[in-house]
Amino acid sequence: MTQRQLMQILRQPVFVVISLIQPVIWLFLFGNLFRKVVELGGFGTTSYLDYLIPGIVVMSALGSSMWAGMGTLEEIERGTLNRFLTTPVSRNALMNANVVQTGISTALQSLVIILLGRAAGAAYPGGAVGLFVLVAASILLGTIFGALSNALGMLVRQRESIIGINTFLLLPLTFLSSSFMAPSQMPSWMSRVADFNPVNWAMVAGRSALNGNPDWGLVLGRGAALLALAAVAVWLSTRTFRSYQKSV
Repeated sequence: MTQRQLMQILRQPVFVVISLIQPVIWLFLFGNLFRKVVELGGFGTTSYLDYLIPGIVVMSALGSSMWAGMGTLEEIERGTLNRFLTTPVSRNALMNANVVQTGISTALQSLVIILLGRAAGAAYPGGAVGLFVLVAASILLGTIFGALSNALGMLVRQRESIIGINTFLLLPLTFLSSSFMAPSQMPSWMSRVADFNPVNWAMVAGRSALNGNPDWGLVLGRGAALLALAAVAVWLSTRTFRSYQKSV
């Protein structure tokens, strides 16, 4: 089922190119626009680009995964999903193959962003291990929001509802995190809210792992929270699918 999802991407490679345009804009425009903000302190680095790269990787994963439910709705409208219900294919695979596909796409996008950041002058003191943790955290975050998007698609059954909910959530999830600003420079209430934001968990895990002296307790703690939330999200999406199955 994942191979089927990947083939759809391969048949439309322009989709992959388009999905990289926004991260590239963030990288080169925001990286230059806010480069002096590190002088305020609290960023843990003297280069804003070094601080920004993990945020862009995570935000790219979030932006890609939140639309997984649109693909699920398309499968329902075509009748493809109902035809698969007559086969012995695992219901979990039917519901979450596009989440796995999103994870693979997220990994490739993350690598491209990391390479572009390196070309722009970013440094990665954490080396290969730190980069691996950053990519893994972004994949876990993509799994969470991809599975939740599928569950949402099963519940609302309308494209407009998914578009509205995603548009409503994207900016709060972005700015109630440390994606562009150090927590010490945020209003106290925003930094407290960010502590409960899974988007921020991925950024904290990735940034800490990329640090020259990683706080592995922090990395493992945020990583475990992401893994647990991903398991809950996948379980929820499967449950909503079984409810749909009973209705057809």
